Amino acid sequence: MSTARPVAGALVLADGTTFEGEMIGAPLASDSPDTGGIASGEVVFNTVMTGYQEVITDPSYAGQIIAFTYPHIGNYGTTPTDAESRRPFCRGVVIRDLARRRSNWRSDGDLDAYLRGHGIAGIAGVDTRRLTRHVRDCGAMPGAFGPAPDEDSLSRLSVAAQAEPGTAGVDLVSEVTTPESYTAGDGPWRVVAYDLGIKRAIAVNLGRIATVEVVPAHTTAADVLAREPDGVFLSNGPGDPQMAGSVTAALGDLLGKVPIFGICLGQQVLGLALGGRSYKLPFGHHGGNVPVRDEATGRIEITSQNHNFAIESGSVPGVDETHVCLNDGSLEGFACRDLPAFAVQYHPEASPGPHDSRYLFDRFAELMASFWGDARRRNGTGGNGASAGCGRGAG
Repeated sequence: MSTARPVAGALVLADGTTFEGEMIGAPLASDSPDTGGIASGEVVFNTVMTGYQEVITDPSYAGQIIAFTYPHIGNYGTTPTDAESRRPFCRGVVIRDLARRRSNWRSDGDLDAYLRGHGIAGIAGVDTRRLTRHVRDCGAMPGAFGPAPDEDSLSRLSVAAQAEPGTAGVDLVSEVTTPESYTAGDGPWRVVAYDLGIKRAIAVNLGRIATVEVVPAHTTAADVLAREPDGVFLSNGPGDPQMAGSVTAALGDLLGKVPIFGICLGQQVLGLALGGRSYKLPFGHHGGNVPVRDEATGRIEITSQNHNFAIESGSVPGVDETHVCLNDGSLEGFACRDLPAFAVQYHPEASPGPHDSRYLFDRFAELMASFWGDARRRNGTGGNGASAGCGRGAG
């Protein structure tokens, strides 16, 4: 960890609320034409107690500044094994207390060095308890942080916060999606996964049941069907589902022709493709301990979640609503009645978080088996034949 003298900084929200701290991570050069010494984005809080590296490297945080509610961050360092993407896409991090010493045999570096290595700035020493209460009460909002040695600096931060557009109406998927297709896993089914901001842990879990070809978000339905998949997966990702129009349009040509499973943003774009409506939550769901009820069994799952938008309950025609969030009653899962498609709003792969919901990947395999029959696997007949079932109850 750097031993340089701390640089005074501040985080200013769009409503003018100010939080003092010390700059950490990558320096924000005042002469940079891109930042001008300021990092800005939509400020959200995450309630995980561990897994800070997985959170920071989750592409779903593109366009956002992550505030950690747990006060002590960085104590076990970082390791390439825990990275969920090729690099962090968040705009910055806010921490109460940055650990000065890492204590874990797996780590190969400290968090401060990791942030600097990836060009991510942060601010520590912030009263994150006060910040969390403010965002909870007033909603997620744009903010800006940077060095703040004087009133003029605070004024510039305030202007930057008010100018930050946030995530509504912004295309963030194009920022995080893979530029080229690649393959993961060696399971018996063949799955094409739309990369809307896919996490490594999702690809690993899909790889247990399928050989997965991860494709860019702009891939057409014709291109997907030409790959003769047994199933199509819609990944997590950042921002407003209304801005993922190319994927929503492709789904119109995929529904009914191949089984589909969506997670997080994947649920949202599937819901829109089916005729549903999306909306923005007040401060989103970001954490590893969100209770969700399976409406068919009454079973409660503790889930990992990271999303600011959701699909409006009751707005999607032709589905059974399968899961509900017990914190606010929002829709957490649905299954089509007459099409082989289902989705959940939460993260069954966790990373970080509990593993209560990992059975959903096996349920996707069961849906593919029901639709095609066991004969159609990677070593089977291939082709895009007529459906053998509707997959009802798959969610």
